Amino acid sequence: MSENTIPEVDVSAENPISDNWVWVGPHRPPSPRALFDLMTSQWEVAEPDTTVHPAAAHSAARRAALSALFPGVTLVIPTGNPKVRANDTDYNFRAGSDFFYLTGCHEPDAVLVMTPNGATHTAVLYVAERRDHRTHEFYTDARYGELWVGPRRGTKEAAIYFSIATSDIAKLQADIENSASPVVTLRGYDPSVDKLASANELDTRLEQDLSELRLVKDAFEITQLQAAIDFTTKGFEDVVRALPVAVGRGERVIEGIFNLRARVEGNDVGYNTIAASGSDATILHWMRNDGEVRMGDLLLLDAGVECDNLYTADVTRTLPINGTFSPAQRKLYEIVLRAQEAGIAAVKPGAKFLDPNEAAMQVLAEGLFELGILKDAPEVSLRKDKQSYRRYTLHGVSHMLGLDVHDCAHARDDQYYFGELKEGFVLTVEPGLYFQANDLTVPKEYRGIGVRIEDDIMVTATGAKNLSAGLPRDPDEIEAWMKKLWADGVPALGL
Repeated sequence: MSENTIPEVDVSAENPISDNWVWVGPHRPPSPRALFDLMTSQWEVAEPDTTVHPAAAHSAARRAALSALFPGVTLVIPTGNPKVRANDTDYNFRAGSDFFYLTGCHEPDAVLVMTPNGATHTAVLYVAERRDHRTHEFYTDARYGELWVGPRRGTKEAAIYFSIATSDIAKLQADIENSASPVVTLRGYDPSVDKLASANELDTRLEQDLSELRLVKDAFEITQLQAAIDFTTKGFEDVVRALPVAVGRGERVIEGIFNLRARVEGNDVGYNTIAASGSDATILHWMRNDGEVRMGDLLLLDAGVECDNLYTADVTRTLPINGTFSPAQRKLYEIVLRAQEAGIAAVKPGAKFLDPNEAAMQVLAEGLFELGILKDAPEVSLRKDKQSYRRYTLHGVSHMLGLDVHDCAHARDDQYYFGELKEGFVLTVEPGLYFQANDLTVPKEYRGIGVRIEDDIMVTATGAKNLSAGLPRDPDEIEAWMKKLWADGVPALGL
């Protein structure tokens, strides 16, 4: 990356452009007027792109649904700002999920404002004007100047692409301060936007209602989720092909191979990849990925591609690194698989969100009792005042999935956790068993083994559809799949 800071110079904020100089800010050199004239002239002007975002009609329908919930108030939904990674370098920007849901816009620092207009709202997307050749920022602003970071959509381009009225972000403060109606803000994304209006008792409800609107996925969202899951399937295939290389080199090979597929096919990974080999698989959110990969161990890979439109997969498979389950590994794996199948069978419209969890836990408790690990009968260990089975499976079986890996997190409990499943919901079903290497309640042959199986399940009109069924789950099918990938002789992506 180019160095873009020099010793501080005396800058006159009162005279930013003089006859001979353009002053460009602290820690930046003044720009000679001759250079300014050279850098801002003789550029070919491209015709505006007339492409429309594929979700534009869906975004408009989502805004209409939100409008109906908040009559007579101005709604302010920011996307957030770039986050500093170190000094003057930022993380790759990722749009706020609620903002993106309503606009389809990836641009940082943007804000959606919905102003009451009779019984509905008028939506305006506030974005920064372009820092192109018409301004010295084109070449002097390392964070936004187009010579540094490439072109972004200004007001004209954004209006076409997102099919929405737009305005210059520089006008936002005055427009909010002059609002004729109460202002309700989605807070916590942009500190400068949070300051524009006093806290409103409806602020929390806006956050909740947006999460609840996002519970039911429309056709565009299902298509995007399926694409993310299909890309994830490719990533798992890449990892299997790379396992011989990872042995002796470690879990980072696995993480790197999957993450490379995520960047090739989509925007990024949807969350930090869990590439847990051996006893690392007993740590639920193992993300250091710095452990060894050894023949004879299992690999628990929990990973998902986030597609270009920000919907993410969330899939877990537990694979024998040498291609064959040992008897002990297979026994534990088959218990988890039966639990998952029971959980998936419980997914249907009208069922409780917790039904898949209860179905899966029943099977896990029975399996633990059969193994002699649980001394209490299943009906005892499952009692609310007991729950001894949870020593070996701490997490719940399901969460919603969509723009966020743990989607719709601000929905009220009666709509989500204690609510009913509805057609269009997408949730995970992911039971697991985890036996710590030093757990004296577990027979030695099982210690240090962790198994989780996770799939992405869509609630249909009559039941459920496994969107990630393209990856095998049956242990015999897994062994045959791995051997076929190795026999094909196709190298892993990037190796």
